[in-house]
Amino acid sequence: MKQVRIGVVGCGGIAMAKHLPAYKNNPKATVVAFCDISLERAEAAREKFGCEGAKVYTDWRELVASDEVDAVLILTHNKVHCEMTVTALDAGKHVMCEKPMATSYEETQRMIAARDRSGKLLTVAYQNRYRPDSIHLKKLAEDGTFGEIYYAEATAIRRRSVPTWGVFIDEEKQGGGPLIDIGTHALDLTLYVMDNYEPAFCVGKTFHKLNKQTETGNTWGDWDTERFTAEDSAFGFVVMKNGAVINLRASWALNYVDEKEAVTLICGDKGGADMPKEGELRINGVSHGKRFITVPELSAGEVDFFAGASEKPMDLEAGCFIDAILGEGELCVTAEQAATVTRILEGIYESEKTGKPYYFN
Repeated sequence: MKQVRIGVVGCGGIAMAKHLPAYKNNPKATVVAFCDISLERAEAAREKFGCEGAKVYTDWRELVASDEVDAVLILTHNKVHCEMTVTALDAGKHVMCEKPMATSYEETQRMIAARDRSGKLLTVAYQNRYRPDSIHLKKLAEDGTFGEIYYAEATAIRRRSVPTWGVFIDEEKQGGGPLIDIGTHALDLTLYVMDNYEPAFCVGKTFHKLNKQTETGNTWGDWDTERFTAEDSAFGFVVMKNGAVINLRASWALNYVDEKEAVTLICGDKGGADMPKEGELRINGVSHGKRFITVPELSAGEVDFFAGASEKPMDLEAGCFIDAILGEGELCVTAEQAATVTRILEGIYESEKTGKPYYFN
């Protein structure tokens, strides 16, 4: 069996907990190179997930230039996604980039241009599409169960779960806070189910109401108030060109008890659906003049999105990328779709800065 040789740039938490276990589990992939600014982290990742003879780098440019690497995973902070992705594509490597695709729409277009001139594949890690509830909801939408979807809610709300490690709370390095970190997942899932990628305008508002507080009750301990420069919550209202609207809510810290992360709610002219929380799904409608609510059984045995694959979202995501590289399948997340997510997030941030609606050209 041919194996795709994987190189990893960034060996932090998302690499160790999500991506590397998934690629190690895939018989069509082998991880041959690891890069991190911390040599110790890169070596620890190689020890746990690398193949025999796997190499370690502290300079990502050396890794992406290696003839021993077929595809690169970009698992770094947001500000360098564009530069690393463009360089890797130009070096003839397929790329999976962690979400968000970039911190600006202009950067996403540079990444797509590099994909086009290289002839290689580019995708973005929106793993929530591969959950059983998401897969089933997408199939129902494609079947026309909901009719025309004209209202949606994209929600990623944490009550007090601010990530205090790394550069998450650094607005300059991340390009924002919860909106770009977890709101991006909820928005991607919503656009995907709606199959609507043409925004007309948006209005947005971000808040810095809690990030300077102490004795916070935060899941991961009190945050550093000096380092916490990103927003603690953000909200946006998006109007699409066909008239549909999306209400987007994202927070790391909000005095709100009904926590939900990376979920969507949709309303169409034939029916609707919502996710009470991640992993749960309710379908609603009217049948023979009577209202109904249906709760599908979403056990692991029901998942058949990629036949023969593990049902874990991270394994499905990795399998989809590898199969596409081998010509045995298609990408689930296209670069154009991910670019639209970034475009809307950027519009919400711009609306906050100007105090006015942001219109997409």
